[in-house]
Amino acid sequence: MEPRIQYAQTKDGVSIAFSTLGEGMPFVYMPWIPWAHQQLDWQVPDTRRSYERLAENRKLVRYDNRGSGLSDREVSDLSVEAQLLDLQAVVERLNLQQFALYAPGESGPAAIAYAARHPQHVSHLILWCAWARASDVWTSARYQAFAALRETGDWDLFAETLANMAAEWPTREQARREAALIRESVTPEMASAFFEATREFDVTALLPQVESPTLVLHPIKASWIRVDVARSLASRIPNARLALLDSGALVVGDEVEAVASVIDEFLGEGEEAAGAAEPPEGMAVLLFADIAESTALTEQLGDSAFRAKARELDTSLRSVIRESGGTPVEGKVLGDGVLAVFTSA
Repeated sequence: MEPRIQYAQTKDGVSIAFSTLGEGMPFVYMPWIPWAHQQLDWQVPDTRRSYERLAENRKLVRYDNRGSGLSDREVSDLSVEAQLLDLQAVVERLNLQQFALYAPGESGPAAIAYAARHPQHVSHLILWCAWARASDVWTSARYQAFAALRETGDWDLFAETLANMAAEWPTREQARREAALIRESVTPEMASAFFEATREFDVTALLPQVESPTLVLHPIKASWIRVDVARSLASRIPNARLALLDSGALVVGDEVEAVASVIDEFLGEGEEAAGAAEPPEGMAVLLFADIAESTALTEQLGDSAFRAKARELDTSLRSVIRESGGTPVEGKVLGDGVLAVFTSA
């Protein structure tokens, strides 16, 4: 089912399209400006799979930035402050009190600024291929070639080249689909305006002020944004860690499970501490359920498929336990097991 598009109004009068998927702790997924179009990217199988994976046990919140996708296209202010207004409008519209914030690429500066200014709202900050200062990335050979291609005015060639350079698509059809998404997300004129605006982005002074636990995720083989940019970013945020993936793609494709697993582990540390229920006192019965022969099953199904099935089973077991008057013990349990406490038969 396609996401139901809703709208939030920014303080400067711009309508921002957003949608939600799943239930649980909010996970706000910022757009990779200016390539945002919620309806079209949902039709890309790899992209949809990544959204569905991130929405497992969470409420995934996505939106199109101003000037792109289904949000107002005719805008003039594309500054970091304007990007903050877009994010703030969606957060206030949904009345989100605390949430994890995910920012890819050019959304990084706005996410960093928001986390620094609103630490009470950002439980976790996740930066994917992100940066804090434009000069750290715009000087790379790839970015320079990218800018030169854009200036030729051949929009179709630009979109095709960008789609192939940004991700390691296994088939030409997937690359063509991504190129179509790029063309429909934003007009050539607005894309040029975005690039000129992002050249001025610099929030390095705010990095030491970010209090939220931060995960800096980066594909180690990426030539667009060098790994030293990610290392520098992680080193300048007080409570940050760096996770490098063995990939060269900027767009999450086949790496969906690898990226999601790292995010799960990062978020799980805080969610377990915040959401753990107090075990009941007195006479009790302990129930421990585990997956028998999990190693053989992993070899038979494959790691990704086994993990998906294990998560489904874990969710179902916890639901049945609660319906039967038990209390699932949250947190890390040995193997793939579920531990529960029952105080009455």
